[in-house]
Amino acid sequence: MAQREQMEYDLLIVGAGPAGLAAAIRSKQLSPEHTVCVIEKAPTIGSHILSGAVLDPCALSELLPQWSQQGAPLNTLVTHDEFLLLTKSNGFSLPIPSPMKNQGNYIISLGNLCQWLATQAEELGVEIYPGFSGHALCIEDNTVKGVITGDMGLDKQGNPKGTFQPGMALLAKQTLLAEGCRGSLSKQAVTEFHLQEQPQTYALGIKELWEIDPAQHKLGSVLHSVGWPLDNKTYGGSFLYHMENNLLSLGFVVGLDYQNPYLSPFDELQRFKTHPRIRPLLHQGKRIGYGARALVEGGYQALPKLVFPGGLLVGDAAGFLNVPRIKGTHSAMKSGMLAAETVFDILRNSEGPTYPQRLQQSWVMKELKKVRNIRPGFRFGLYAGLLHAALDTYVFRGHAPWTLTYHWDHDSLLKANEAKPINYPKPDNILTFDRTSSLYLSNVFHEENQPCHLQLKDDKLAIEYNLKYYAAPEQRYCPAGVYEIIQKDGQSQLQINAQNCIHCKTCDIKDPKQNINWVPPEGGGGPNYSGM
Repeated sequence: MAQREQMEYDLLIVGAGPAGLAAAIRSKQLSPEHTVCVIEKAPTIGSHILSGAVLDPCALSELLPQWSQQGAPLNTLVTHDEFLLLTKSNGFSLPIPSPMKNQGNYIISLGNLCQWLATQAEELGVEIYPGFSGHALCIEDNTVKGVITGDMGLDKQGNPKGTFQPGMALLAKQTLLAEGCRGSLSKQAVTEFHLQEQPQTYALGIKELWEIDPAQHKLGSVLHSVGWPLDNKTYGGSFLYHMENNLLSLGFVVGLDYQNPYLSPFDELQRFKTHPRIRPLLHQGKRIGYGARALVEGGYQALPKLVFPGGLLVGDAAGFLNVPRIKGTHSAMKSGMLAAETVFDILRNSEGPTYPQRLQQSWVMKELKKVRNIRPGFRFGLYAGLLHAALDTYVFRGHAPWTLTYHWDHDSLLKANEAKPINYPKPDNILTFDRTSSLYLSNVFHEENQPCHLQLKDDKLAIEYNLKYYAAPEQRYCPAGVYEIIQKDGQSQLQINAQNCIHCKTCDIKDPKQNINWVPPEGGGGPNYSGM
């Protein structure tokens, strides 16, 4: 560590998403004299942020009550809700469950909101450094003392090149990990300090941004669906949000506990757009954006321990997404605010509630606990899951005398010889597309000749296990075409196209042997989302 440049702060926050930025703002509101630093792996704030998104503004109103006068980019109030059960050729309206109702909520670009929050934080004196990824936790005496940022300028073998720049040691009295779902440092903390006690479950969300015919546009309209094209055993569904300027935010979510190794979430999204209830919306429209991101869905019973020596987990690094509400930004922000309040007490050496105690006393945990059984109830299939959700919501009102649990997503795949292959139609390049043309819209870029940031723990497993038993599912669950099985000298080999990676983290979650380790690439590489 002595060979690296060091900078010291009272509070270091890893990740400039809604949780991290809310924590930074709240910290400065409480104590302007405390030094606060936020590092972000994206080259610009918001450019790696991807979400639907419909925002419940409750946490924002607590943090910045004058957000409207301050120019927060909340421009589209939800005006209409619809929930559909789709069959292959039809769609049936379902009663909208109370957690899904969106009265008073806003359709937003989460990336734009984070850019605005960063501006508010900087005006309060927060130092924000985009393009700096956390490479490793700095641990001394079993306590996190800060973060070491990634070295820049390495060749594929990890050796310094002529423009090599060693990473910095950013030291802090307290460190908040706000990296979002499956962050690399969060994963290190969970492993090092044994934080995860119950299995977590995830989903993959894939999103397209469309500019549609004004005649089809319904400003403020929100549509969610379940059912087709997924089978009864696979959890997932869609969202369509009508934003300003004739924009349509369209996405598809597939639970990563799916069983069929031949399933491709990307191709399920393409099929979804061909449904008779969806296709007319996109007629004469133009697709202008594409991206994907894993979601942490376990909720209340899957939360890890939230405190480790020297720091805290906040936002989706911990897993505060409320799946039945299809929202997590509000709870992520609130967790960041409560973490900042906890750190304030720690830095003053004053007595106060712990971070978990503050959360338990807040609306965050009350909200999560009330819906804790809905997502795991879908293990019984779509229709049984819907019935169970109705019973839990309207009969037990979230107070059922049991709590369902999860199993690890990577354990859920059937062997290829036990599953039915899925024949996905070829794209027409008007409504449906391939991965290559989709990647172009994500503006993905990684510096050449750097070490591969998708690390295999055992090079042999890709062929000897994944291909042999599961028909190489990484070729299909990756929404960016990173993984390919190629033939070389008559032998099958796994080719990793790391330059395609859009940082969704699905491979890190779904690989059957947990053989893929996602780490941050150099120099802010990855997607460059705009308005997503």
